[in-house]
Amino acid sequence: MRFLSVFALLLLIINPKFKQKSYYTEKPILTIAVDNSSSVAELGYDRKVTEVVGILKNSKELQDKFDIDTYSFSKEIKQSDSINFKGSQTNISKALKDINKLYKDAIAPTILITDGNQTYGNDYQFLSSKIKQPIFPVVAGDTTTYVDLKIDQLNANKYAYLKNKFPVEVIATYTGNETIQTNLVLTADGKRLASETLTFSPTNNSKVVNLNISATKIGVQTLRATLTPLDSEKNKQNNSRYFAVEVIDQKVKIALISDMIHPDLGALKKSLESNELRGVDILKPNEASSLLNEYQLVILYQPNRKFQEVYESVKRLTKNTLTITGTQTDWNFLNDIQTSFRKDDLQETEEVQGQLNTNYTNFLIENIDFSDYPPLENAFGEIEFNVAHEIILSQIISGVSTNSALLATYTDDNKRAAILAGENIWKWRANSFLAQENFIEFDTFLGKLAQYLASNKKRERLTVGYESFYYGNREIQLTAQYFNPSYEFDANANLTAIIKNKDSEEITTYPMLLSEGFYTVDLNNLPPASYSFTVRAEGKNISKSGSFKILEFDIEKQFLNADTQRLQAIAASTSGKTFHINDNSQNLISALVNDQRFKTIEKSNEKVVSLIDWKYLLAFIAVFLALEWFLRKFYGLI
Repeated sequence: MRFLSVFALLLLIINPKFKQKSYYTEKPILTIAVDNSSSVAELGYDRKVTEVVGILKNSKELQDKFDIDTYSFSKEIKQSDSINFKGSQTNISKALKDINKLYKDAIAPTILITDGNQTYGNDYQFLSSKIKQPIFPVVAGDTTTYVDLKIDQLNANKYAYLKNKFPVEVIATYTGNETIQTNLVLTADGKRLASETLTFSPTNNSKVVNLNISATKIGVQTLRATLTPLDSEKNKQNNSRYFAVEVIDQKVKIALISDMIHPDLGALKKSLESNELRGVDILKPNEASSLLNEYQLVILYQPNRKFQEVYESVKRLTKNTLTITGTQTDWNFLNDIQTSFRKDDLQETEEVQGQLNTNYTNFLIENIDFSDYPPLENAFGEIEFNVAHEIILSQIISGVSTNSALLATYTDDNKRAAILAGENIWKWRANSFLAQENFIEFDTFLGKLAQYLASNKKRERLTVGYESFYYGNREIQLTAQYFNPSYEFDANANLTAIIKNKDSEEITTYPMLLSEGFYTVDLNNLPPASYSFTVRAEGKNISKSGSFKILEFDIEKQFLNADTQRLQAIAASTSGKTFHINDNSQNLISALVNDQRFKTIEKSNEKVVSLIDWKYLLAFIAVFLALEWFLRKFYGLI
């Protein structure tokens, strides 16, 4: 007994290792992606879709061969068995991309149950190069062609100027086998503004109509474009479309002054003019000084001694400024010509990145991760301010955060001003497009800075962000920031939004929730109407009021048929097969079960196990030590 115990202990000290191999099987994954948008219900196939999903999920044949995962999608995709067909947007492209990323290393065919009508995102039929898994579309909609008139698209500027004409472009289409005639009518408040007679035929089935409408009064004008419906039309909701134009009588003019040619100039102009309320003129220093009275904001790009007269005019006319410095800035001149800030001219350059100050108080800034943006280039050294200032972006140099300002605002003799200490801002705008596939993030940020600098309004403790009008299928949200008497952001404020429907006089009060540095309230449940609102700080005598309109437009109701052509294209390009929702579900089940590409795989897992991890050996030692003691005690050897 002792020998065996000691031998086992010695084995543990040596701790030999041995290989352990286990075998397991891995089923292919079957993904069922169900369109949860309201267009499926509008086409009358919601019950059939629910029935087919139940048959597929409960199929014994599919369960034996696949591990089944069910997802529903509209604008976003989520793993869920709950389907209510209430989604206001359809993004099939994103759903397929997300599923492909999730199962990129697995055998995972996808059953796509949808009407194929996408209202948001990239065209999904061209995803074949990015989708590795076969897709089996199940068409949930009518494939019969009906007579239909439709406003496919309506394009109009968001803003117009008083007493000017603004263009409206209407793209109308016709589906049918006869030559027909209809009227396109543009109305506002029941008054006809313009009309045009259109003739369609099977071969001439689309028209682009351009109308010019006069802006006669200030404010948000709601207009409606209508195609006179045919008696035989099945869907008449897509014959009309509402849109709105905000008529204003002032445009912010910005002077961008530079003595050099640089990509930043084009990026700044494009970004600022992305909002029609702003216009940017690029000027040379020698021509700008006599023109500055026409502008509300002056951008001084990399000033040098040629800017002498410009600075004198800016001071005389008390213009608000944005100074952008870089590697070509004459800091000796800049230090002499103004007293708000200074920097030693060391003739060396460095690369700096930005870190957002989430406690910045002058205007609302969405939480943008500037650390992912490329570095800007600037002269070496730190800016020293001689006036009170607030930092928007602090510098990150070689990965180390500093308290030095990269972008800051300040007030100089009651003038609003800002300085950006870095050139190559065009790279930031390009990065915004690469990350988001649009310029909105960067353009919005720069636009808010320009809006703040171009205004001379008194600073307010409560600021509210909202649009003058919203389309019914878009996100509707009010945002607000509240500051204490020292103009520091107050994260403990109790803000409420009181919303009044001007048509029904119904009043609803919503609490505003704190989210990423500002308070928000989600108003997506409001029906189309005109609204007024008041945002109030409870317990304080501070409030802010305004108004907005929600325009009636449900894009999911614009479809008459399923988009069979695109669904067949994505099936063919991914080696799948198309089925219709009214087909026998067993045909789809048999096609998947009998497809030799989807096989259960046996895999092995080999791991190295140490003897010390074998718990039975410890029990073996304990038993033999106890047994030895018992026998020695029994025979009187102890």
